[in-house]
Amino acid sequence: MTVENGVRVVASSVVLLSVATSDPRCTLYVSDRMLWVATFVGVMMFQSAFTGFCPAGIILKKLGLKSAA
Repeated sequence: MTVENGVRVVASSVVLLSVATSDPRCTLYVSDRMLWVATFVGVMMFQSAFTGFCPAGIILKKLGLKSAA
């Protein structure tokens, strides 16, 4: 797995988990504020497309994943 694919996996997992735990009907209900986590991930993905700065990518590189480039 490359860093780029790893970032997509991490981002999509965090978004899905935060949306799932924000629904009061869910058995894993945490809070309505969990939607802010999904918003933060979306904003970070948007800005990384323009700046190239991605905290998740930095962490995944330190964990040993290789870049596709």
